[in-house]
Amino acid sequence: MSILFNIEGQVARITIDRPDRMNAVDREAHKRLVEIWDEIDTNPNIRCAVLTGSGERAFCAGADLKDDSGLSGVEYWEQLGADFGGISLRKSLSKPVIARVNGLALGGGFEMVLGCDIIVAADNARFGLPEAKVGRLPLDGGMVTLPRLMPRNIAVGMMMTGRMVPALQMAQYGLLNAVVKFDDLDAEVDRWVSDILAAAPLSVQAIKATVRRTAHLDTQAAYNTRLPELIAALESVDAEEGVLAFREKRAPVWKGQ
Repeated sequence: MSILFNIEGQVARITIDRPDRMNAVDREAHKRLVEIWDEIDTNPNIRCAVLTGSGERAFCAGADLKDDSGLSGVEYWEQLGADFGGISLRKSLSKPVIARVNGLALGGGFEMVLGCDIIVAADNARFGLPEAKVGRLPLDGGMVTLPRLMPRNIAVGMMMTGRMVPALQMAQYGLLNAVVKFDDLDAEVDRWVSDILAAAPLSVQAIKATVRRTAHLDTQAAYNTRLPELIAALESVDAEEGVLAFREKRAPVWKGQ
């Protein structure tokens, strides 16, 4: 299997396991990733997911160019559900996803990172969208997402030149949540996982839905948007439990309802 998937407690862990190909994604791997995200989204026992690559060299080097889909550039752009790895432009995934960036994140690999909610990187990691160098375009989220998440000119410069940018510099642009030494990467990711699990699951889902689905609106319109996830969190049993636990000076017991 080119994709490793396991569930530990309430956490799903997904590893692209093609180290000999710098964890590049071929059609088989892409199909499996789509299936995994579907399972994560529908499994009520999963509260958080961690996405990473195998080894120490690469998170994911993007699409495996030796695995040609046979589609023209326009056909690929127009095909429904072209989001890379099933996550780069996915709108339906309600669970928070942490990117554990253990090395190079290039092309579609970087676009998968952009599809995640929290990004934790090793200090040896580098990021880039080199598609223009091979006559392609960062279609799976890069062109439309990156300029919205970091300074526009920096994003445009990265895409036009294909330059790779180190993790510490990307953190200065506000894209990363944390940069640590490689040996500390797992511990840092686990801290983020623990903090997410300590929060109310419906609150976390409502935050993700609101941030992602109202980003195109002005502030007032976004505020007035009655998303189902927002209403579910506000009317939940957990909303009462959180306040009660605070008053009783104990850890809340979340029910996700």
